[in-house]
Amino acid sequence: MTDHSTYKAALLKRLSELDKRLHAIEAELDAPHSKDWDEAAVEHEGDEVLEGLGTSGQDEIRKIQAALERMRAGEYGFCVKCGDEIAAARLDVVPEAPLCSTCAAG
Repeated sequence: MTDHSTYKAALLKRLSELDKRLHAIEAELDAPHSKDWDEAAVEHEGDEVLEGLGTSGQDEIRKIQAALERMRAGEYGFCVKCGDEIAAARLDVVPEAPLCSTCAAG
């Protein structure tokens, strides 16, 4: 079995960063809003941006958790579609990648 400890460390670090970011977003969204109409409108637009960031963060967390599960199952580093090995260069850039470059492009 290949040693994936470097990838695991990177995934766990990113997971921690996302967790902190999502808690900060939650706190900001829970903060009371201004009663002034103009300020409330600006705050509402900001909330929409924060909700979008929160959604993308949650998606990334799911991808990281899936990669960690593949590690536990001994399937990490292999394309979930075709079964070929995922190039180390790809995993260096996207350690949570479930697909090889060929399947990702198609």
